[in-house]
Amino acid sequence: MTARPTGHYVLKEDGLYLQFDRLFYAPIEDVWFSLTNPTAMQAWIGTYTGRPATGGVRFRMGSEGEAEWQNVSILECAPPHRFTADSGPGPTGIRLFCHLVEGGGMTTLTLGQRLHSPAEAADMGPGWDYYLDSLAATRARAPLPDWETYYPSFSPHYRELAVPGAVR
Repeated sequence: MTARPTGHYVLKEDGLYLQFDRLFYAPIEDVWFSLTNPTAMQAWIGTYTGRPATGGVRFRMGSEGEAEWQNVSILECAPPHRFTADSGPGPTGIRLFCHLVEGGGMTTLTLGQRLHSPAEAADMGPGWDYYLDSLAATRARAPLPDWETYYPSFSPHYRELAVPGAVR
């Protein structure tokens, strides 16, 4: 697999999102498990403690050294189709959503992160490409990609994305 930047902007009611799509040849429940099971998540992004049914968990990135635990609010959870979560305090917090759709033996994952500014995409875009490719590699039992392939080489792609509705 050749890594390439895949994110694009989507303007939603609550702001500008950097959005990514991935296709998996797997049932929706299997992909949901990879996204929501704390043990399965360790292989590609991190883990969490707590019970999501309570509306909150503590999450820690796994590939970023000794990352801090973060409080995460679960805003919506409709297994195995979608979830929305907020991480971090107030206006500097992160909103993330995942939507899954199954058809023809394949599951499409759409993941989006709300941006405070389009300038954030140059750092966040390469990260999400890396994590989503890590998810695909983990599911395929293949070696994880190298971070150096993604950052900073993907950053120009994200700096040059056109914002929907913006005049250039």
